[in-house]
Amino acid sequence: MNSVQIPWEDRPEGSKAVMWRFSQNPVIPRDLLPDSNSIFNSAVVPFEDGFAGVFRCDNTSRQMKIHAGFSKDGVNWDINHEPITFVEGNTPLLHSEYAYDPRVVWIEDRYWVQWCNGYHGPTIGIAYTFDFKTFHQCENAFLPYNRNGVLFPEKINGKYLMLSRPSDTGHTPFGDIFLSQSPDMKYWGEHRHVMSPAPFEDSAWQCMKIGAGPAPIKTEEGWLLIYHGVLRSCNGYVYAMGAALLDLEEPWKVLYRSQPYLLSPQTPYECMGDVPNVVFPCAALYEEESGKLAVYYGAADTVTGLAFAYVPELLDWLKANSL
Repeated sequence: MNSVQIPWEDRPEGSKAVMWRFSQNPVIPRDLLPDSNSIFNSAVVPFEDGFAGVFRCDNTSRQMKIHAGFSKDGVNWDINHEPITFVEGNTPLLHSEYAYDPRVVWIEDRYWVQWCNGYHGPTIGIAYTFDFKTFHQCENAFLPYNRNGVLFPEKINGKYLMLSRPSDTGHTPFGDIFLSQSPDMKYWGEHRHVMSPAPFEDSAWQCMKIGAGPAPIKTEEGWLLIYHGVLRSCNGYVYAMGAALLDLEEPWKVLYRSQPYLLSPQTPYECMGDVPNVVFPCAALYEEESGKLAVYYGAADTVTGLAFAYVPELLDWLKANSL
């Protein structure tokens, strides 16, 4: 890993917000590639002397593909024009009908990619890479139907851990977060329930379904999980961003969970696009020494935005505003 500075912009003067948007949003426009319709719900990690990532790029045929990309500053990106092609990992190559909403996390000696993989319905695809040039596809983690597969950045009690959200073939008007465990990143079991949608009267922004966002961030107090929640409004689904704190040793146990949202669709690029009213976090860069957190999120299923927070402030806010 590296010590390069993460993207950052100070909180706007006079603001008391726990999380605030980058003034230059969206950082990745929908048409960065010659044939891209939209670039959103993408993952970023530190890499060498800058950053690398895996990006959801829907093309003008509206095929859902994932592409690798690189950046020196985490803001200006060079995304490969061609989608990722896989080589064999721990299994013969599996057929994939589509690929979207990737996450990336460094564990031990390599970068692991998780994405929603089309294999007779949506499930969780897994691959690893050392250089973001060659990607080794592994076994899918689960049976269809599942989305929002998110790995923890280290083993716990000798096992890999992954959050996911069992779903259905369509837009899934329900959804709880579960945790699954694996000794080898191939066979998954020991499933544990983590969180359900909140009751409408308690926290309506997350009352229909929820799903994990970036890889959980380890703090002294627990695993900080940024997640999305969905409200079914009279005008369709509304996706917003919240936070939870999970137990360090038994992360299926929720210590705190935000009642208010951290960020909801409010700007034109979040409210207008292919899917209006969406804030969907997929990646976070954390600078432990300063406490700075930069969160990449999909906006209106069209472009990619950045938002910032200080983790100590976020934890204080979370404990003071917990369900």
